[in-house]
This record gives sequence, C-alpha cells and structure tokens, in this order.
Amino acid sequence: MMLRGRARVAGPADRGQASLEIALLLPALAMALLAVIQIGLVVHARVMVTHAAREAVRAAAVGQPLSEARSVAIASGGLAPQRLEVSLTEAGDQVTATIRYRAPTSVPIVGAFVGDVELVGDATMRIEQ
Repeated sequence: MMLRGRARVAGPADRGQASLEIALLLPALAMALLAVIQIGLVVHARVMVTHAAREAVRAAAVGQPLSEARSVAIASGGLAPQRLEVSLTEAGDQVTATIRYRAPTSVPIVGAFVGDVELVGDATMRIEQ
C-alpha cells in the first residue's frame, strides 16, 4: 500500500507571513552588517598604525633626525594626524617608535554604542651607523 502526500495549500491565515518574517529579521541583519563593517575599519586602522610605527623607526634607524622620523610616521599611515601620537626613543644602539591612535567608530548606529578605540603599535630597530 502506497501513501501519497498532499501538498499544503496556503490559506488566508498564512498570507503575509513571509513579509512579517523579513520585517522582523531585517533590522538584526542590518545591525550585524554594520558591526562587521566597523570591525573591518578598526582592523584597517590597526594595520596602518603598525605600518606607521615601522616607517618611523626605519627612518630614525637610518640616521634621520627624530623630528623627521615623526613626520614620516604621520605621513605614512594615512591616519588623521589630530588623533595620532608619535613617540620615538633611543636607547643605546636601538630606536623604538610607539604610535598611539584613537580610531573613530563612525559607522551609523554601531558607532554610537562603542566609543573610540585606542590602538597602539610599536617597532624597535637597531641604529645603522
């Protein structure tokens, strides 16, 4: 004996169910997407902070004055100079660059929940003289 299934036909009570489900799910999906975008921007800023520290320490290690190495760090990272703090120190035959940057959280909605993120990057290199 073989049983045959019958397809369920949507009745008047099921009308609009898919629209309602999408309407309820869409805000959560949008928030998740905005959070992923904000995380990506912070990770990019972190990479740029590390890059700026390496450029500054390299400039100081090859004999440029510390003030010029500081300018190299500001110019190389593509970061907002007013949010950037550069510190260069020499200790014996090594120079260390420490970069502090307040990364803005400017993505709509998500940025309002999270304040600026402070990122720190440092690099140390032997002075070549």
